[in-house]
Amino acid sequence: MTVESKAAAIRLGVIGFGIMGERLLRVALDHDPALVTVAGVWDPSPAAMERLARDLPQVTPLASAADVIESSDCIYVASPPASHLGYAREAFARGKAVFCEKPLAVDVAEAEAFMREAEAAGVRGAVNFPFTSAPAVDQLQRWMTEDAVGPVERVEVEIGFAQWPRPWQVDAAGWLDARAQGGYVREVGSHFLFLARRLFGPLRLENATISYPEAGRSERAMTAGLRAGSIPVSISSGVGTTAKPDHNIFRITGPKGSIRLRDWAVAERLIDGDWREAPDSLPNEALRALVLQRQLEKVAAMTRGQLQDLATLQEAAEVQRIVETILRS
Repeated sequence: MTVESKAAAIRLGVIGFGIMGERLLRVALDHDPALVTVAGVWDPSPAAMERLARDLPQVTPLASAADVIESSDCIYVASPPASHLGYAREAFARGKAVFCEKPLAVDVAEAEAFMREAEAAGVRGAVNFPFTSAPAVDQLQRWMTEDAVGPVERVEVEIGFAQWPRPWQVDAAGWLDARAQGGYVREVGSHFLFLARRLFGPLRLENATISYPEAGRSERAMTAGLRAGSIPVSISSGVGTTAKPDHNIFRITGPKGSIRLRDWAVAERLIDGDWREAPDSLPNEALRALVLQRQLEKVAAMTRGQLQDLATLQEAAEVQRIVETILRS
């Protein structure tokens, strides 16, 4: 939930000018300047900073992560996972809010210790799981409130890729396709684990299998069985299982019927044997900017200490614990 306010615009600083850093940055630049302004951007890669200067010359390039933190009210940490906690801790130490990409880290114990430290200190922090701002998720919740499926009996998740990393991620393949920080379970599967957790309750992993057929590279297939609260959740996934660059389904079933989220953004309901899209459904590419805009509005509320429903550090740490357990299966 966002909160209306006449307070001054928050100053957002960005650490990491990769795919996610650029996406949120562009949305921030197009946003109402009375809500958010961009303080500056830093990336350790000279090539990334050259690209920033070329493509977004209106953005202030900063010399270090410390300069971003010093110049901002809230830091968006969009660097590779192993660096997240270092930047977040530095920002919290300076009294700044933090909006962090997932996962919090790649070490579960470190992420959970960080989460406990942050909660004890009362800092302002959240993690970027965009399903908190997705119109299609709102639609699924409306259908459940309207008793379209009845008491939920099960959730089934399907995740597939033509290749990994996806075509738009090839420049980051050095870490995205390595086991230390990458893989699609961390990058994509975590979103659907978060969604199950947010809708139905705490996660408990019951079984998992995972395949690493190529030495030194990330997983190529994974199945898992979990519970979210009392609801059984099954996941099947793999690379080379679809012709689409990215295909996913999150299906909720009960005695009265089924509803699902398809390809990140389309809510559908099973009626007379056919999947029918919700009115006004749009593909992910058309909705991405709107979802990130809604996320930014909540980031501004979080920075001001106001109510919002971004993914909490606790939720992110719980999802990460499940993810890392699956990856070691």
